[in-house]
Amino acid sequence: MLRNSTLRRAALPALLLISALIVASCGPAAPGGPGPAERPPTTRPPTSAPPVGAGVSAINVPGGFGAQKGFWQVFFTAPTGSSDESTYTAGIDTQLAAAIDGATGTIDVAAYELNNERITEALLDAHARGVTVRVVTDDEAGVEDEEATISQLSAAGIPVVDDDRSALMHNKFVIIDSTVVWTGSWNFTINGTYRNNNNAIALRSSRAVASFQTEFDEMFTDGEFGPRSSADTPNPSFTQDGTPIRVVFAPEDEVTAVLAEVIGGATSSIRFMAFSFTLDDLRDLIIQRAAAGVEVEGIFDRLGSRRDFSEMIPFVCAGLSMREDGNPFILHHKVFIIDDDTVLTGS
Repeated sequence: MLRNSTLRRAALPALLLISALIVASCGPAAPGGPGPAERPPTTRPPTSAPPVGAGVSAINVPGGFGAQKGFWQVFFTAPTGSSDESTYTAGIDTQLAAAIDGATGTIDVAAYELNNERITEALLDAHARGVTVRVVTDDEAGVEDEEATISQLSAAGIPVVDDDRSALMHNKFVIIDSTVVWTGSWNFTINGTYRNNNNAIALRSSRAVASFQTEFDEMFTDGEFGPRSSADTPNPSFTQDGTPIRVVFAPEDEVTAVLAEVIGGATSSIRFMAFSFTLDDLRDLIIQRAAAGVEVEGIFDRLGSRRDFSEMIPFVCAGLSMREDGNPFILHHKVFIIDDDTVLTGS
């Protein structure tokens, strides 16, 4: 979670996803009639880089968007809706691969999924030149999935630890040379890079790195996953170059309570993009803030919005402005923007 108005100004225009206004019924649908939400025809996503805020410079990502200032970089995928893999070039995977190529000492990867060849090759090359590479992954999505490239890493001698449980190891972060950490909603896959709407943020911050390193070591060294994970994040709150930052991990850091604290403090606006939103307590809190005059706008993944327990229809029935995305694949963001000042993002 970061509070920084220039970061918000750089990021927000890139969040202009393909979207469609929801037409929702707050009562039972007539027999044989339409479901609770319908989408009109959609438009194509932006094809040029959005403007950036004061002091922020754009990062050239032909197949995505990027911006940077000081200690942070932020990236967004730019899916076109195409299924033609020959068009899947120059995305944000090239940025992470380049960062991996520059590693000289260590790379620690926590990846729910991995099948992106550029990133896989960069990790293999790093290992071959003597960089210490370690990987934590999910047993089903990372090891057992037939499209995963984790087996290539293991075959090359890179140590891999999986969670070996029915629940998910859902982290997506990379720590490079103990100096920078990449994280966000982005799975390191072809779909995650070129078909789905995602974000990634890179933080060059020793305190942020220390917190992610502790989480990695709990999984890789101590075998602690999920409820067994220790609540020992070393730097849960700190300031980096004037920007307040909080780092929390689920489930041990009571993430829902942190979200409620920040969202409940909104005074002017709440904007969010959600692959899945099913927490009733946060729904009620947002409706309460709207009743107090806070502007609320939300974008839901189309499929996620129509699943059982989705909060989209309750929001619409409360009179809030909600949209479904128009990506034929997936909107995978988990982002809140509070008062045009604070960004909450996660995996």
